[in-house]
Amino acid sequence: MEAILERLAAAGVALIPAMEIDTHFVFEREGFVALVERRGDALGNLGTPGILTERGMAHLVWRGDQAFFVTRGWERAAEGEEVAALRRFAEDLKNCLAA
Repeated sequence: MEAILERLAAAGVALIPAMEIDTHFVFEREGFVALVERRGDALGNLGTPGILTERGMAHLVWRGDQAFFVTRGWERAAEGEEVAALRRFAEDLKNCLAA
């Protein structure tokens, strides 16, 4: 686990303390977040990343060729650079967890 956390830190990904969530770890970079299954002190499956909003986590949803960040009672259009940054975040997480 320590080696994974070091790789994540090197990629600029931070572990957010979320004491109220005991089933997942929460990772963040540049406002993007992802939940990773907690298996004891180990890491499990990676969830779908999104952005952190004042209403919680918003996921990327496509409607035709337009992307939106959506959560309960809130949505906004996603800019092209945000979509690219979210994809980089997801890929970096996946690579750090798999290595």
